[in-house]
Formats: sequence, C-alpha cells, structure tokens
Amino acid sequence: MEKREGRKFVELEWVCPNCETRNKGSRKTCGSCGATQPENVQFQRAADEKIIADEKALEAAKAGADIHCGFCGTRNPATATTCSQCGGDLKEGRARQAGRVLQAAPPPPKTLVCGNCGTENEGAARTCKQCGAALKQEAPNLQAFQAPPAPSAPKKVNWLLWGGIGAFFILCCIAFAAVFLIPSKSVKGTVTDLEWQTETAVQEIRAVNYSDKSGNPPADAYNVSCRTESREICEEKTVDQGNGFAEIVQECRTESERFCDYTVDEWTTVQTYEMSGSDNFPVYQEPSVSSDQRVEKTVKLMSVTFSTSEGEKLYAPSSVGEFQQFEAGSVWTLTMNAVGGVMSVEK
Repeated sequence: MEKREGRKFVELEWVCPNCETRNKGSRKTCGSCGATQPENVQFQRAADEKIIADEKALEAAKAGADIHCGFCGTRNPATATTCSQCGGDLKEGRARQAGRVLQAAPPPPKTLVCGNCGTENEGAARTCKQCGAALKQEAPNLQAFQAPPAPSAPKKVNWLLWGGIGAFFILCCIAFAAVFLIPSKSVKGTVTDLEWQTETAVQEIRAVNYSDKSGNPPADAYNVSCRTESREICEEKTVDQGNGFAEIVQECRTESERFCDYTVDEWTTVQTYEMSGSDNFPVYQEPSVSSDQRVEKTVKLMSVTFSTSEGEKLYAPSSVGEFQQFEAGSVWTLTMNAVGGVMSVEK
C-alpha cells in the first residue's frame, strides 16, 4: 500500500559528459561548457538535496517527464507541444525515462578546489564561491537502482591469491589433524578407577500451558486462544520523474503475526532418581509406577581412569558394552594424540 501525505520533491542533478561538471536537474545545458544535455544522460541524486518549497519549481516537478525533440534532440518540458529550439512538433519526440528508484548520493568530499582560480569550496558546491566557475565532481555519483547491465567479460582469476588461501586452509586442516586426530604415541595404562552415573525419570501425561507462542498451535492443542498483531512498516523512496526532479514517496506495508495461548498434553518428568557407582556395571533405580506413567532410563556418565608413566589419563567409553570390558587392575595400551588425549584403548 502506498501512502502519501502531501507530495514532496527534490531537485536532482546530471553530470555533463563533455566536461564532467555537475548541473542542477532543471538545467538543460551545461553551466560550464554550454553543451546541451544529451538524451541518454541520467539524473542522479545530489549530496545536498533539499525538499522543494518554491511553487514554480514544484509546478515543474509535477509536470511529468520531459520530451526530447525528435528532430534536434533538445530537451523540452512535458507541457510543451513544439520544440523550443527548432519548432518541431513534439509528437515526434521521446519522453525521458521516469519511475526509477534512485540511490542516495555518496558523501561529498570535504572540499573542492576550483580549477579556474584555485579557491577551496565546500564539497557539495556546484560553482566556485570566488569566481563563479562550475566545479567538476571528483568521482561519479552512484547510479540509480535499475536492471543489471549486460554481463561483461569475466575478470581474470588471481590464481596466486586463491592458491595462497587454499594452501593456508590445507595447512590448518593438517595441523588440526596432526594434533587431535593422528596418533602420536602409545603408552601402557592400568585401570585404577571406574565411575558411572545413571538417571531414571518417571514421567506422566500432564497438561502443559503455553502462552504467546507465535505461529499456529499443534493439532492436538486445546483451550486455544489466538490473536493477530499487526504493525505498519514504512520506507521512503526517491523516484525519478524524468524532468530533473524526484518525488519522495512513502511506501508502507502491514506485517501481521499470529500469537496463541493453548494447552497440550505432554509426557512430563515428575520425579528423577540418580544412582552412581565405581564398578563397570551401571544399574538403574527401579521405581514403582502407575499405569499412566512411564520410565525413561539414561546413562549420564561413564569414565575410566588409567595410571600411566605420564600420569593419570581419562577415557570415556562410547557404550555400556565397551565400559563393561574394563576391570580394576587390568592393563591396556592407550593410543594418544599430540596433546595427551586418549584416542583409543586396546587390551
């Protein structure tokens, strides 16, 4: 949805392709070299743009896209019927492109030095404050947002740069593998301690309440209460009118999001039992449960401590079956990585 609270306009500018002088959008000839503005020169935003208040300028801004004479190419206002230069019928002319959304101008330089008299001027100035000569821009402004240009020839790949990056990445991977993944040495270790910890959770179906959850509630939810919250997001766009001016258009859209309160019946832990031991046979608590309850059993910890010539080393078995292979006093061969971590064990 487009929302307008009074039409607002700014004056654009164009750069003379003959001498690179910046000119106000309303000028039809270059203020420096006098060249006529070519038909293919595009308007762009000025660094010092201001909302237009002058009634005459506002009238020109609202008139519509200018027309280039089909006989001599002269730029004429949209309200004209004959060319101001050659008197030709403007029905044969071509209206300038309009409707482009223009990007903001980059920040101007702090100063511009007049090429005519050497005076320093403010970076956004178009004419010299000392001699009145037109000031050339030092760098072109950013162009309007529009369809991307035809693809140019691909740039030459800097294989030396990418080769260096690739080599650095490979070296990092090799270093990581050398430290953590590649066996460094083997030592003998004696099992001196075993430790395990288990958890038994008693669960039952209970009603769980959820509040202010975004999106739709689950299919099995009940006591559902939903609301939709909307917010308006607005942004301003500067739209080229094709006549040296641009209109500031505010575009707004409404975004809506749904929030719900509801209840869902879920398995919920009502009591937890923990057990621990120092052998290699983990056991679980066996609580009494009713018909509407269930038990979830989990091994929380399995750890084996070895005494080696390099001090104590810890190992975490990956399964209960592996853990049960270790007996206090048994001797194992430990494969270590470069930082002293146990990678694997073998009897």
